[in-house]
Amino acid sequence: MADAPLMVVDSSGVVTGWSRAAERRFGLPTADATGRPVAEVLARDRRRQDGDGEAAALLLEPLAGAAWGVREAGEDDDALGQALLDVLFSQARMRVHVLDPEQRVLRVSDPSEPGDLLGRMRGRVFGEVCGFEEPERVHAYVHEVLTTGVPGIERPFFARPLGVPGGRRTLSLSAFRLQKGHGARQSTQDTVLGVVVSVVDVTERVRHRRRDAALTAVRERVGGTLDIEATCRDLVDALVPDYADAGVVEVVDAILRGECPQPGPLGRDVPLRRAAYDGRPDPARPVGDVSPVVHGTPYQRSLSDLRARVVPLANASWADADPGRARIIREFGAHTLLLAPLTLRGAVLGLVSLYRCGDDEPFTEEDIPVAAAMASRVALGIDNARRYAHEYTIASTLRRRLLPQRPAAQPAVETDQLLLPGRGSGSWFDTISLPGARTALVIGDVTERGIHAATTMGQLRTVVQALADLDLEPDELLARLYDTAARLAQERAQLPSSDPLHREPLSATCAYAVYDPFTETCTVASAGHPAPLVVCPDGTAYVAGLPAGPPLGTVERGPVAAASFPLREGSILGLYSSALESHAETSSGVLRRTLAHPDRPLRELCDAAAYALPDTPELQGTVLLLARTHPMPPERYAVWELPYDKTAPATARRLASKRLAEWNLAGDTGEATELIVSELVTNAVRYGRPPVKLRLILDRALTCEIRDASTTGPHMKYAGAVDEGGRGLFIISQLATVWGTRYASEGKTVWSEQTLPDGE
Repeated sequence: MADAPLMVVDSSGVVTGWSRAAERRFGLPTADATGRPVAEVLARDRRRQDGDGEAAALLLEPLAGAAWGVREAGEDDDALGQALLDVLFSQARMRVHVLDPEQRVLRVSDPSEPGDLLGRMRGRVFGEVCGFEEPERVHAYVHEVLTTGVPGIERPFFARPLGVPGGRRTLSLSAFRLQKGHGARQSTQDTVLGVVVSVVDVTERVRHRRRDAALTAVRERVGGTLDIEATCRDLVDALVPDYADAGVVEVVDAILRGECPQPGPLGRDVPLRRAAYDGRPDPARPVGDVSPVVHGTPYQRSLSDLRARVVPLANASWADADPGRARIIREFGAHTLLLAPLTLRGAVLGLVSLYRCGDDEPFTEEDIPVAAAMASRVALGIDNARRYAHEYTIASTLRRRLLPQRPAAQPAVETDQLLLPGRGSGSWFDTISLPGARTALVIGDVTERGIHAATTMGQLRTVVQALADLDLEPDELLARLYDTAARLAQERAQLPSSDPLHREPLSATCAYAVYDPFTETCTVASAGHPAPLVVCPDGTAYVAGLPAGPPLGTVERGPVAAASFPLREGSILGLYSSALESHAETSSGVLRRTLAHPDRPLRELCDAAAYALPDTPELQGTVLLLARTHPMPPERYAVWELPYDKTAPATARRLASKRLAEWNLAGDTGEATELIVSELVTNAVRYGRPPVKLRLILDRALTCEIRDASTTGPHMKYAGAVDEGGRGLFIISQLATVWGTRYASEGKTVWSEQTLPDGE
């Protein structure tokens, strides 16, 4: 080895140590050299300035810490370099090629290759000797190193060496330029001696990385959604085309409906739905196709023994069992198939099929554990989504059953509704027939989701229907609904703290509107719900002015107020979920633009609104309830003002009998109606105040109404055997289907309804 370093240089390139030999070579004393940049010192090299070609080259070697030593190369260094080359060419576990500037092989070594390897390769162009698939790229890579002198480290290239098992290989090349003399400043062509290229087979390393990357992609991308088909698509997107050229995920059809999976093995007739596909065009079956797995194929075997497997596709012996699939496989050039059943706790959920085609390397046995791990991850995601789908199916079914299935036709109101699809929405509506040919329109929202929303919605809807049967005004009905909601909230607060519902306060909104076709007015009250949209017959629209109260479930609330406004014939009243409020308020809102043509059929308006509304998550499950109003047809009712004396009952019977004859209502119905009218008028004259009015309405039922100015309500009595009176209301209750009393500021109305027999 050479003597001690000439100088010591720190990490910033400044001289920190100086020897006597350095003083002789560079002509600088220690005091002048210390602290100078090393580049400035090297420029004073006397031997090279004098043209001493035999001057020893300067070598850089690391010292302790961050310092570097500069010394002169000696004979021992040449011996060391030669020894290094001998080891490199005789014992290193890599192939080393020494090439001339024309990229012809001068020397080659591969300890794993027996025979005269150099004799077979000497003089040949390097890009041709290793079976590279793209020799022109290899030539350009080596040429770049020869030209620039910048080493090319670990560049991967594909090759198919002759006589090497395993087919396609991945070779990592590292190239270094060989040049005459020392230092990088000499770069002319006459100083370049050639290039040395090391070749390392990294095929298994690349395969391992490819498997790890695929498994990482599946772990990162699969399982983040509660949608079964989206989970399957995420798997295919994670694997194609980086890991497989084509991928298919098939799921047991019942799983997509939320049903529990059955223990394996899978039955022969159980249908599978193709949930996701990506890769080469023209798959054997389109996405969404449902069919059982063909018996006698690898797919059926994998679902029988529940084991992942690699299947070579060349000359498949099972092709006759499923010729259609086999033909498609041949057409897109697949050579290997990797199958992995989707199982969870012994139950079968589906099957994953991965294909490699063309020049891509085939799947091997090492891919089976990776496929099994992927399938386990996907099966867990599918099962989580299935559980959610199961709960959603129950909630959706419950909600559908709780909503009106086929609202009854109203005499003076056309109704239709738009129910946007959604998962577990709490929006609901109702259309209720009221006495006096009036119609109640109800809409509400529950802030919860899923089954809890459906149950709360069902409770509120049932309460509203029960209160509507009492023929209450909208503000009074909502006042009682507030009380019911407060009791429900109190019951929820008393649940055990472990119950999830205990931590969710009850919160809901509701709007209740009543349309009277005789006065052509609508009265609305709201419990935290948006005011309805009114569209006039000429297309102008406005949001009704309505004093909305707090939502249901609120602890503190004030008095409930209602608002009334006229609705001309042909007007449209639109009630909508809270999420649609912004689309109804602004002049450019979707609902205003859509409903600006009130002459169109309501079904067409609902469809137009569905097409125009944006497809956003917040609008899923929302409701739009439309009602077109009409006055009561004159031929369907009659009104008389009766004298306030003892002749009123007889007058009422005579007028009613005549009108019933015009309506072809005779026989038992006519006799019962005359008796009801007589008793109602008698009570009004005896206990009420003038004026007394009689109104008959022919609708889905026959309605009799007696109105007087008194606010004292009638009470049913049970007369004794010898009593001469007190049987009027009892008689009415026996003859009428239903009867009741409706109060207003100007008095009360006692009414009865009789169901009309078939044919009348």
